[in-house]
Amino acid sequence: MRKLSHYGKTGEVKMVDVSGKNVTARTAVARGFVQMRASVVREVRRLRNPKGNPLEVARIAGIAAAKRTAEWIPLCHPLPLTHIDVTARLCENGVELRSEVTATAQTGVEMEALVAVTAAALTVYDMCKALDKAMEIGEIVLEKKTGGKSGDFLRDEPRVRSAAKSRRTGSSRRRAR
Repeated sequence: MRKLSHYGKTGEVKMVDVSGKNVTARTAVARGFVQMRASVVREVRRLRNPKGNPLEVARIAGIAAAKRTAEWIPLCHPLPLTHIDVTARLCENGVELRSEVTATAQTGVEMEALVAVTAAALTVYDMCKALDKAMEIGEIVLEKKTGGKSGDFLRDEPRVRSAAKSRRTGSSRRRAR
């Protein structure tokens, strides 16, 4: 098991010193999903949401949040991000969110990609809550990361979900419309 780098010798929490690490190109991709009723999906598709277009506002919120990750997550380093792309795609049962973040830095951009997707998902919820307060935000995961000392990461097959969740979401959940 690897040593946790955010602990000092006596167990105190610390920010990792990355000054000795090489500056390399780094990329991270994350995704998430906001599940909602089919009637809400129809209203969003018709752009009949009381607050406006939640997909576009969520995209912008995700970009803005990625830039401020070090303010959200206490031990993250502020990074000079060179590219942020957030997409929000309307699907049969909700909105699929995806972010890709790049930087040339001494530490990775995984947290920036995850924060982007999380903020975008929360924004979709906020924009659509007048239509459905029972929406569910979930499946926020790191899909891929490249660069850095630890090397590349590519998510394997999705983990097995609980039987209850599988019954609730169904297999056609992500079909685009």
